[in-house]
Amino acid sequence: MTGDTHGNGRAADGRGARGGGGPAGSGGGSPSGSQAAGSQAGGSHAVGSRTGGSEAGGSRAAGSGIARRRLGGGILALGGALALTPIPLAAAAARSGPGAGTADTGAGAGMESGAARRPTLRRGSAARAGLLQGPLDQLVRDAEAYLADSPKHPWYAGAVLLAGRGGTVALHRPIGKAVRYSAYDEKTDTGVEFPADQQIAMAEDTVFDLASISKLFTSLLAVQQIERGRLELEATVASYLPDFAGGGKQDITVRHLLTHTSGFRAWIPLYEEPTREGKLRMLWEEVPASTPGSAYLYSDLNLISLQLILEHLTDRPLDALLRDEITGPLGMHRTRYNPPASWKPKIAATEDARLPWSGLDRGLVWGEVHDENAFGFGGVAGHAGVFSCAWDLAVLARTLLNGGVYGRSRILTEDSVDLLFTDFNTAFPGDEHGLGFELYQHWYMGAMATPRSAGHTGFTGTSLVLDPSTDTFLIVLGNSVHPVRSWRSGSAPRVAAANQLARAVPVRPERGRTAWFSGMASASTATLTLPALRLDSERARLECALWWDTEPASDGLFLEASAGQDWQPVPFTTVRPGPGHRPDPQPHPAGSVSGWSGRVWHRLEADLTAWRGRDVRLRWRYTTDQLYVGRGAYVDGLRVRDGVRTVFDAERPRDAGRIDATGWTASTD
Repeated sequence: MTGDTHGNGRAADGRGARGGGGPAGSGGGSPSGSQAAGSQAGGSHAVGSRTGGSEAGGSRAAGSGIARRRLGGGILALGGALALTPIPLAAAAARSGPGAGTADTGAGAGMESGAARRPTLRRGSAARAGLLQGPLDQLVRDAEAYLADSPKHPWYAGAVLLAGRGGTVALHRPIGKAVRYSAYDEKTDTGVEFPADQQIAMAEDTVFDLASISKLFTSLLAVQQIERGRLELEATVASYLPDFAGGGKQDITVRHLLTHTSGFRAWIPLYEEPTREGKLRMLWEEVPASTPGSAYLYSDLNLISLQLILEHLTDRPLDALLRDEITGPLGMHRTRYNPPASWKPKIAATEDARLPWSGLDRGLVWGEVHDENAFGFGGVAGHAGVFSCAWDLAVLARTLLNGGVYGRSRILTEDSVDLLFTDFNTAFPGDEHGLGFELYQHWYMGAMATPRSAGHTGFTGTSLVLDPSTDTFLIVLGNSVHPVRSWRSGSAPRVAAANQLARAVPVRPERGRTAWFSGMASASTATLTLPALRLDSERARLECALWWDTEPASDGLFLEASAGQDWQPVPFTTVRPGPGHRPDPQPHPAGSVSGWSGRVWHRLEADLTAWRGRDVRLRWRYTTDQLYVGRGAYVDGLRVRDGVRTVFDAERPRDAGRIDATGWTASTD
């Protein structure tokens, strides 16, 4: 299993993790008490059947690939839903400024002539990146806390953390051990440690088994072929691989594979078949669990199938495609399948893989792929098997946020990158998905999650998150199955790191030096209450600036009024000002907002005439559940007008001193 998901594609904590209770290689199953129990699957460079020549499938699709169209200005109906809504890339965000006004978006030396400013990476301070240092320091402290028992065992033996914005890597920190345990003692549920002089500390350049993050590389290779007209998004898989049609799979399309809507089960134990032919026969005979396009179900089999198509179309093995089309051009020299033995001292160890928790009895897995199916296929898999380090993944992140280019190398057009950041799964709310990339997933993206945030996790403890709206990127690489998969539960370290990076992006007050900030605490309620005010006019109203970003539906911001004991909702309207936005008042009849507002200030007005002739108190109430949070809420410029009179103005020191803040703080950022 390569993902951190279980059978329905949601978290083992109930809110969207991936994994399964089966062997590493199962994309599904229900993890009992832990976040998932899998890792990867795939094939060696001989996985695909390449009989028939390299252009058999490519010629039929040439000229009709979806990426031949200009996608930026339109939408395309897919599966009954409008799926291709244009989403701005971070390259565009960088052109207009990421919000703080101080982020380094300077172009690298290899910038294409005439192109927009697209940075290459360099190390720098938080200030240079347009980030706040305090949250980055807290990010490290939070990550280090998971090296201790949490609650019974460490979440990982060690990790490498990398965070940046624009062209600046502001944090690159190794913590803990890359190699700590020689074995797992199932009788005592303890790890057998190597002698101290044989343990290996994490380093900035430690290489990790990425597990399901490998799926992103396969997806990028597929989108390259779509862009070149060799692969067609809406073509059936069987049109490229006729044997695939067995078991009633004749209607599964390439898009279904890339968005996990094919109907495939999460995984099957391909490793049990000793020959490549036997493994492929299992795949050909597999019967979908649901009608293609009717449901979302995360499955390793989707990316294994996509690998077979790519190898058939190009007549090249997947590891060669990765090297020639992505890692070579981008200079990602520490990223590959099947790392050589000389790399082993710089590779993080994974699991003591033995029956019954593993599908294969292999002992300590260190320097070779963790997933059973990928291992059975020789280490090269469409859904697993790629090894990499944090800096290389940062280069990939920067490339995508740049719109497909890094230095002098372009691996995708901007239109093609649009496909990665575009939700194709609008019919399945909560399972937003671009081509290969997951979108808007709070269960590991934390407060970085927006409709434009893209990323993926890997069962071995890895994750990658890109947020085009703030031009930020976060890599958390941990060896969380070392010494055994059952020690790790949930995605708390990923969420904690993402929350702190989101907090590190400042939100400047709409006016003045400070704005009221709700904070980002989970399972809490924060109130910001104005003093009692007497309203006599027929034109009484509240005015302020409002900024919000919450976990949709679960967390919310409420405007309420009380003329006695009970608090009642106050309906209001908001307007998003700024270039490119026509004033378009949005009504909020329930007096509340939730979800993503674009991370910009909105002007708010609320009619208070219902409380005419009474003393009324107004308050903002910010409420969160116990799981995930967004970036929070900000209120600025609070003013209450009673006709022509201003009865309250937070910019007046006397009025400001009468605000009762519980959980809210006056914040400069």
